[in-house]
Amino acid sequence: MDVWYEDRKMEKACASERDMRRQYGALLARKIGQRLAALEAAENLEDLRPPAVGKCHELTGDYAGCLALNLDANWRLIFRPERWSDNGQGGLDWSAVDSVVVLSIVDYH
Repeated sequence: MDVWYEDRKMEKACASERDMRRQYGALLARKIGQRLAALEAAENLEDLRPPAVGKCHELTGDYAGCLALNLDANWRLIFRPERWSDNGQGGLDWSAVDSVVVLSIVDYH
């Protein structure tokens, strides 16, 4: 899957393990690296459906239209499909998503 970043700041934060460690700490940096690798390795979003590692899930409210991968108890890697593809029932067609944009890494709980 193609992985893009919302802005230069997010891209720089995820560019190297050193930068991730400095900004998020060693444990969270390791998880971020794992989740980004999983996104890049996936053929499409369907490959990340639970029970896959990270418990990928669709979000609502302020993050409607976005998805998240669990990093830690409260931390999430937030991303959105580059192109929204409807499954015919008003939801996201996970198998049609082959490119995502990473928006943020947040503790929104």
